[in-house]
Amino acid sequence: MTQTQPALFVPHGAPTVALRPGAAGAAIAAAAGTLPLARAIVIVSAHWDTLLPTVGLADRPETIHDFWGFPEELYALRYPATGCREAAEEVVAAIQNAGLPVERDPGRGLDHGAWVPLRLMFPDADVPVIPLSIQSRGGPQQAWQLGQALAPLAARGFLIIGSGNVTHNLRDYQTAARNGGQTPAYVREFADWIAARLDAGDIPALLDYRRQGPGAVQSHPSDEHLLPLYVALGAGGENARAERFHSGIDDYVIAMDAYSFLPQQGA
Repeated sequence: MTQTQPALFVPHGAPTVALRPGAAGAAIAAAAGTLPLARAIVIVSAHWDTLLPTVGLADRPETIHDFWGFPEELYALRYPATGCREAAEEVVAAIQNAGLPVERDPGRGLDHGAWVPLRLMFPDADVPVIPLSIQSRGGPQQAWQLGQALAPLAARGFLIIGSGNVTHNLRDYQTAARNGGQTPAYVREFADWIAARLDAGDIPALLDYRRQGPGAVQSHPSDEHLLPLYVALGAGGENARAERFHSGIDDYVIAMDAYSFLPQQGA
């Protein structure tokens, strides 16, 4: 029998997290170990951005090394995931049933926003993986609606995972590295604002984060690394309870917070 899955938002940080997982890697690995067996994983990475929601159908999605200038050992890593065409078509149908457009990509692999956390969470690669794109042009509202379209899949054993970061400003990383590694105040302020708004269930404020969140624009010069959080939030179902199960900062400016979204009983 399938069990209802939570929806997760996990950090992927820099590609080197695959080599040095740190506290965030340990936290998401531990969280995966508590989950019921999933029928399939739907992974929504900040690094696959398309005009329309697009579902990957590959039977054996390749490991994409979509980064440059990192240690050679990173490029030797692979995540031998398998896909599932039948399950992928259920994802397509769920998006269509919500009235959203959707496309299929028969050959899409797993970018580092997908395979880095999956390799830590499911090292045996024994659960089929279905990549799903974000749409940065649609902003938080569209990402949340996409997540809501996926919510019925949770009761059918699908594990929805959004992979991004709560703060992501690589220019500020370079500045901090030159200035002795000082973390700018906005990093913690914005991460804690997100946590407080999620705890309060304040969807309107979260959707309007760029105007209401402290340091929001500096935290995210562009939306894409935060949008998977909104997909996971929507996939948790109505009145989902948000649990921040890890909080931390890597590389001076990247908030590595992780969340679980659980449907409330009787909601």
